[in-house]
Amino acid sequence: MPLYEYYCSDCQGKFEVLRRINQADEPIACPYCESDKTKRAFSTFAAVSKGAGGETRSLGGSPCASCTAASCRTCGQ
Repeated sequence: MPLYEYYCSDCQGKFEVLRRINQADEPIACPYCESDKTKRAFSTFAAVSKGAGGETRSLGGSPCASCTAASCRTCGQ
């Protein structure tokens, strides 16, 4: 099952839920305030692997293997 991110417009809370693909856009209660004013958020991902020569390759997300920031301004790389 995929992990989806949701955003609550009442409390501005962000949370993740494991759900079936066909349930992804169905309403879900916020775990913080129990509001039903939630929407699925756009999520990014990162995949990092080592190449044959030992170089680090990345797809999506941050280009830095050890960094979880979405922007290089955060880590300075």
